[in-house]
Amino acid sequence: MTSKGRILLMDDEQIILDVTLEVLKFLGYDVVFAKEGAAALELYKSAKAAGQPFDLVILDLSIPEGMNGREAIEKLRAYDQNVKAVVSSGYSNDPVMQNFASYGFSGRLTKPYRITEIKRILEEMIPTKQVR
Repeated sequence: MTSKGRILLMDDEQIILDVTLEVLKFLGYDVVFAKEGAAALELYKSAKAAGQPFDLVILDLSIPEGMNGREAIEKLRAYDQNVKAVVSSGYSNDPVMQNFASYGFSGRLTKPYRITEIKRILEEMIPTKQVR
């Protein structure tokens, strides 16, 4: 089976990582994860340098110990202004979730995730690769 795309998932909660990884793999994506923003930034840079860039980054907004999604998107945008990133949080009233584009994000996912919502955002953010 060919991959629909490469995703970098950043979240500090192990249960969310575990479940989301399984869902993303089930939907046909290759997934790499990080528990905070500095690690995500390094993974993003390494993948791009290796010629295997990520098609999408999903960043948790709230990371108590480490770089959060808001800080991470600023650093990712400074490195690659074409990065596609989705902000993720359970706090739907947070200003970043309400005005995600103003903060440099391409979309948002509200926790708890629904598979239909994850699928919709992925299809919207990652163009289908043409198979010939």
